[in-house]
Amino acid sequence: MAKEIILNQTVIKVQSFKERKVNNIHEISVVFHVTSEEYHDIATLLYQGTFDVKVPERGLSFRGSIVQYSTSITNLYEKGQVGNYSLTLLENAKEMDAAIK
Repeated sequence: MAKEIILNQTVIKVQSFKERKVNNIHEISVVFHVTSEEYHDIATLLYQGTFDVKVPERGLSFRGSIVQYSTSITNLYEKGQVGNYSLTLLENAKEMDAAIK
């Protein structure tokens, strides 16, 4: 299991990692903790929706977009709170096709 992913140069430590291919396109699903102190930076990052995705331990690198996202807590503004974030990213097929051509 991979212990971290990198989204647009932001390293995220993960508690759970699943990888699969859908029609020869990479899909990864992760679960990670977000503290109240990290909340703003992570929320701002995730609002971008599409990322340069790297999973160094698996040798994966692709441009991907969020296809599923959820969190266990919606109010991380209170100090000391920790939320579990679930995130599924799918490789962008158009960009993959352009790289092949």
